[in-house]
Amino acid sequence: MANRPIKKWRSGNMEAAIWLNERKNDGDKIQFKTASLTRNWKKKDEDIWRSDVINLRRMDVPKAIVLLQKIQEELYLSSEEVQEEKEE
Repeated sequence: MANRPIKKWRSGNMEAAIWLNERKNDGDKIQFKTASLTRNWKKKDEDIWRSDVINLRRMDVPKAIVLLQKIQEELYLSSEEVQEEKEE
């Protein structure tokens, strides 16, 4: 049986998911959660869907949020108007 996320959210072609992981530590089984951020896309002349996946641990999430906020500020608050590129 495939490992499935314990929670997931979707917005357009992006999906975020929370995963429950297990590992042995000194003979004891411990559980921890990780997150993944996936962007699905299809090349213009192909009929194949592709995915870019970023896997995050708990301490990565605040860093990712800060970086995404900086990207958002640059893309939306920039005085330059740049035409959006179409999805590949």
